Amino acid sequence: MIPAFIPSPDQGVWNIGPLPIRAYALLIVAGIVVAVWWGNRRYLARGGNPGTITDIAIWAVPFGIVGGRLYHVITDNQLYFGPGKNPMDAFLIWEGGLGIWGAVALGALGAWIGARRSGVLLPPVADAIAPGIVAAQAIGRLGNYFNQELFGAPTTVPWGLEIDLANRPAGYEEFSTFHPTFLYESLWLVALAILLVWADRRFTMGHGRVFALYVLGYCTGRLWIELLRVDSANTILGLRVNVWTSILVGIGALVYLVVSARTRPGRETVLTRSPEPGAEPGADPQPEHSEESASASAPESERGPDPGPDDRAEPVVG
Repeated sequence: MIPAFIPSPDQGVWNIGPLPIRAYALLIVAGIVVAVWWGNRRYLARGGNPGTITDIAIWAVPFGIVGGRLYHVITDNQLYFGPGKNPMDAFLIWEGGLGIWGAVALGALGAWIGARRSGVLLPPVADAIAPGIVAAQAIGRLGNYFNQELFGAPTTVPWGLEIDLANRPAGYEEFSTFHPTFLYESLWLVALAILLVWADRRFTMGHGRVFALYVLGYCTGRLWIELLRVDSANTILGLRVNVWTSILVGIGALVYLVVSARTRPGRETVLTRSPEPGAEPGADPQPEHSEESASASAPESERGPDPGPDDRAEPVVG
């Protein structure tokens, strides 16, 4: 008999000797691998060099994880600070809690550092990696299933998620099934990844517009999904912080899309940064040599004979 709800997993951690293997962490790592692999393929198709995305990911991934955790701790600080709370729990990242906005913000900073060190422009990198980031989010969201977190309001729909009593929000102990909002978001992200690939091919997007479309699409989905959630969250003017963030960031992405399409249509053909004057990418700048200095520095055996009086060109007087 098919159950009329989605059962919660019995466990989300498996111990191999003293080493705990956590489903949440495994899915985050799997998402990162997919993002780097797909981003590398797309960057190569744009004319980039192999290995560039991996080199940039070495910077972007740690920055993104730190940024995601910082955003979560700041916006949900009541979970870690105050009476009866342990601030050290803020470091228990494997128990869940990564804010996408912080991950994107600091991850972009790390990508910028990596791009500069690799001598490439950031917008083409961002456009190449955008669908991979979406796929990584879709995979990572499934980790919330194993942690029994980020679900929505109570529901009786057949796809309602069963939540253990210990994980139900205060005031909702009498309900057993809830909207699986993390699943809604994951499915939304899969659709968004398909949209990004189609739009990029259809409109030959460039100059960071694929990434901007990702931000706009994610904000749109996160807006209505966030309104379904009932877990504890800080609010501003009666709306959850993440709702305001989705609105403001989404508007910014939309403005960038419109302005960029008008001022820089099409896709960029140059992926590398302009070298410093007199220097080549990846090489130390060499002093310029004039023809006279080159001749003077050559060995005497390689120098031509000194011109005699009759060999010197007479000035031409016009």
